[in-house]
Amino acid sequence: MTEERITEHTDAQGNTHTTRTIETGGSGGGMAKWAFLLILVIALGVGVYLLTQTNSAEIAKDNAIADAASDVGEAAGQVGEAAQDVADSVTGE
Repeated sequence: MTEERITEHTDAQGNTHTTRTIETGGSGGGMAKWAFLLILVIALGVGVYLLTQTNSAEIAKDNAIADAASDVGEAAGQVGEAAQDVADSVTGE
């Protein structure tokens, strides 16, 4: 914001002196800075939230794969035991 002041002085002899003063404010935009900072903080919060959700989804996917692999391992063990039972019954043990 710019402010202009004009001051006139008259001395004892009747001479008039005019002083013109122009003041410009600082960088201004104080409210705009706060709004920008607020938007930045909100954007960072959303970014962190999305990253944690993506990370949680990856963990859930990894856990599902591990559970499926465990189930396959258990099933293979059961097939092995059944094959052993068949072999034992064929050989008469």
